[in-house]
Amino acid sequence: MKAVFKTDPGKLRKHNEDNGGIFRKNPYILAVIADGMGGHQAGDVASKLALEKINECWHRFDTEEDDKAITQWLENTVTVANAYIFSEASKHLEYKGMGTTLVAALCNSEEVIVVNVGDSRCYLIHDQEELKQVTEDHSLVNELVKAGQITKEYADVHPRKNIITKALGIAPEPDCDIRRFHWVKGDRLLLCSDGLSDMVSEEAIMSVFADVASLDEKANQLVTKANNAGGNDNITLTIVEYDDGETL
Repeated sequence: MKAVFKTDPGKLRKHNEDNGGIFRKNPYILAVIADGMGGHQAGDVASKLALEKINECWHRFDTEEDDKAITQWLENTVTVANAYIFSEASKHLEYKGMGTTLVAALCNSEEVIVVNVGDSRCYLIHDQEELKQVTEDHSLVNELVKAGQITKEYADVHPRKNIITKALGIAPEPDCDIRRFHWVKGDRLLLCSDGLSDMVSEEAIMSVFADVASLDEKANQLVTKANNAGGNDNITLTIVEYDDGETL
C-alpha cells in the first residue's frame, strides 16, 4: 500500500485547524483526518489532541490480533481521544466547547475499517471509474436531506451546510459510525476535510484520479482545485492506494 498526506490553510483562514497523518505498521496503514472547531484557536488544539492520542494508541496496536479485536481497538482509540479532548476542554475556559471531526481508515491488503464523527469524509475510488462516499456526514443539511426536506443539490449550497451534529470531544462519550469493507488492487481511498469536499465536486475529484499522475501529484492537484474554487477553509486530505500489498 502507498499513502500520501497533504494539508493547506486555504486562502481565507489565518490558522490551519485541520490535522491528520499516516501511521504505518506492517501489514497495516492507518490514515487519519481531523478538522477542529472552536474559538480562540481551540479547534487547532482539539485536532492536535486527537492525533496525539491516536499516535499513543498506535504504538500499542497489535497487528496479530483477530478481526474483532482490531475493530475494537479502533473503537477504543476513538473513545480515548474523545475523553482526552473532553477532559482538556473542561480544564481550560478558553477551550470550552472545542471539538473536532474525525475520519480514520485502518487498511490492510484485504479490507478497510473506517470510523467517522462529523463531516470529514472517506471516499472509495474503484477501478478509476467509480467514486463512492463511504461515510455519512453528521451534519444539519444531511439530516434535512434524509428527512426529505431539501434536495442533495440544495444541500451543497445551503447557508448552514457547515453545521455539524456530531463531533469528537463535545460529550463524555463519542457517537461515531464504523464500517468495514473489502477492497482490491487498484482501489484508492480519499479521506478529506470539508475544505476539499465543499469546494471540489465529485466529478472534479474523479478527473484527478483518472489522471496517471503520482499520488503526491494527485494530492497537490486536489488542493489546487480547492484553492482555485475559493479556498474558503483549511484543506486536508490523505490518499491510500492498494497496489501490491506492501506498506510503503
